[in-house]
Amino acid sequence: MTEAMRLDGIRPGRLGEEDLARNFDDLHPRFDPHEALVAADRCYFCHDAPCVTACPTEIDIPLFIRQIQAGQPESAAKTIFDQNILGGMCARVCPVETLCQEACVREAAEGKPVEIGRLQRYATDSMMQAGEHPYSRAAETGKTVAVVGAGPAGLACAHRLAMHGHAVTIYDARPKPGGLNEYGIAAYKTPADYAQAEVDWLLKIGGIRIETGRKLGDDLTLEQLRADHDAVFLGLGLTGVGALGLEGEDLTGAENAVDFIATLRQQDDLTQLPIGRHVVVIGGGMTAVDAAVQSKLLGAETVTIAYRRARERMPASRWEQDLAASHGVRLMFNVAPHALHGEGKLREVELAYLGDDMAPTGEKVTLRADQLFRAIGQKLEAVEGLDLDGGKIAVTGAGRTSLDGVWAGGDCAAGGEDLTVTAVAEGRDAAEDIHARLNA
Repeated sequence: MTEAMRLDGIRPGRLGEEDLARNFDDLHPRFDPHEALVAADRCYFCHDAPCVTACPTEIDIPLFIRQIQAGQPESAAKTIFDQNILGGMCARVCPVETLCQEACVREAAEGKPVEIGRLQRYATDSMMQAGEHPYSRAAETGKTVAVVGAGPAGLACAHRLAMHGHAVTIYDARPKPGGLNEYGIAAYKTPADYAQAEVDWLLKIGGIRIETGRKLGDDLTLEQLRADHDAVFLGLGLTGVGALGLEGEDLTGAENAVDFIATLRQQDDLTQLPIGRHVVVIGGGMTAVDAAVQSKLLGAETVTIAYRRARERMPASRWEQDLAASHGVRLMFNVAPHALHGEGKLREVELAYLGDDMAPTGEKVTLRADQLFRAIGQKLEAVEGLDLDGGKIAVTGAGRTSLDGVWAGGDCAAGGEDLTVTAVAEGRDAAEDIHARLNA
């Protein structure tokens, strides 16, 4: 058996501890005070700032940057948190290149925007590391609200409701709170257990209790929640994963990308995390990019992202695409999985080329692969009694569902983008609507 053959397959320890620590270090290290001042000085402080319009949570970006410029990062953090209580996480994971920074006047004029995301991180980190929580609860109202899902939407909703004096219980199916922030984001974007630290900081508001291991549909029913609480907010996320529908999907090595990312995020020793020598990722969103890049960082020799449409149709931003390419990931466009080959274990992935009309051209290519990650989108698991819209929970206004007293937001609700910052905005706005209803 040759050395190359011995290295085939899925196995741990492709890289040593030092290499892995370096590979999974912070993607964008925090500004030091001088760097923050230099970056803040580039802002024009536009009166009618397009960056604010481009932010789903409508943070007053010129104001918080001016506060940094004035040497008041804690005040800047308060400006951010007033609109986005998870502003620290969003500073790390939001696709700012297609949101606030794409709208920046500097981007239009020079092709180099103000680094809004890194400035936001500098401000929020300053306050959180000082241990300060700038909010306190209003007088207790005697009202109780159930929040299902401890992800960005649920946490944002719970915090805002607690501020208004309501008692909140968050129910989450996972062992730890945080949702996508804890289980679904690339480890190099949020190292040092940041997601848990952010939850701990948020809970300093008081009035919020979290029960983990509680999944809707098991020992938890919507009917019972409505009976026990004055209002219910659903921030379930999307937990179902679609299949490719191909023979061979049960081969060892064919996995869901979200499961791989979740396992990696909870792994204490990355030298013990198995990875294939040749990896193929099916999909074109940020989950696909995260899975592909992290495969490379773990030591995979070849990693390919296969996406069924053209590059410009890829859901992951061009910045994310370039990030993948910079780590040696191969990106293939207009291809779809046609067959998976192997005996017990995955050996090859056969791809079919597609035309602009998505019809097969008749051409095919076969890639060597001992591991395949499906990143083809997630779907909502059934919620009894709720109207759906496009496979998600139908909502009107600030997240009102078809059931009285039940609101929904984040990825599980129809109409929004599948982004952390959008989920935060929807959770926050639903909380205000719930508060208004409870006070009516």
